[in-house]
Amino acid sequence: MKENTPSVKTNLHPRNLHRSRYDFEKLTANSPELKPYIFTNEHKVETIDFSNPEAVKQLNKALLQTYYGIQKWDIPKNYLCPPIPGRADYIHYIADLLASSNKGKIPEGENVSGLDIGIGSNCIYPIIGNSVYGWSFVGTDIDPKAIENCSKIIEANPKLIDAISLQQQTESRFIFKNIITPEDRFTFTICNPPFHNSSEEAQKIATRKVNNLNPKTSKTDKPVLNFGGQNAELWCDGGELAFIKQMIYESAKYPMQCLWFTTLVSKSDNLKTIYKTLAKVHAATIKTVNMAQGQKTSRFIAWSFLTEEQQKDWKFE
Repeated sequence: MKENTPSVKTNLHPRNLHRSRYDFEKLTANSPELKPYIFTNEHKVETIDFSNPEAVKQLNKALLQTYYGIQKWDIPKNYLCPPIPGRADYIHYIADLLASSNKGKIPEGENVSGLDIGIGSNCIYPIIGNSVYGWSFVGTDIDPKAIENCSKIIEANPKLIDAISLQQQTESRFIFKNIITPEDRFTFTICNPPFHNSSEEAQKIATRKVNNLNPKTSKTDKPVLNFGGQNAELWCDGGELAFIKQMIYESAKYPMQCLWFTTLVSKSDNLKTIYKTLAKVHAATIKTVNMAQGQKTSRFIAWSFLTEEQQKDWKFE
């Protein structure tokens, strides 16, 4: 007998649509392609093999179709296929952050504009942010193939066409330069930075992760990476810390053009240096927002160069 009782993931944000166990009956009704990947485990719970990249991709397709109204979505082989519940959490906590600058009310609508640094090929943050809160986005990436695939996703889903625009970063050493023009004004930036120092480190961590998901994997097998990822998505020289420091230094050149700069920080050991760097550029407000995602604790750092009074004067509408 199958166990159908939903278990609530209380560690996810209260507004996250994925707090309950996946409703596979509902998901497969919208996306039948997911059905072959579902099985009942030893605890009599329906699930998928999260070490299988195709299963993860089909689950994402079903979630996007069922909860976010996305009819057509795909990513190229070996590109990052992010877990949607965790990505949704970041968006909801961003909404709370914006509310803190808007008399406690979450601002909604297209006048709230987000800048997604490293949108990847999946377009997930803009899709969720637009679907739930009606926000508009600019997505950037150094990879032309990623930008091209996001463009296909947008064109295949008409409601996204006016909500999401794309821009390739042509100089990989920069983050905001070439992207933020003097006329631009962003309510927030969002980023899932490359957190490894090298492709070897990325491969090692991914191998351990896949082996944990599927202990039957032979130690001699080269595992298939379930969430994928290209080099630019997974690693950069100096890893996460170097990337975030560069982001902070560049952000100081656009102090009045963005209400909140934010980025995920996967390694808590990096926080001390990040705080020091933010002090160097004289950020007016710094916040660390903790999020629990799956088995691990995640967090993002948010900073603003606007005083509290200037934040209150920010026009959301």
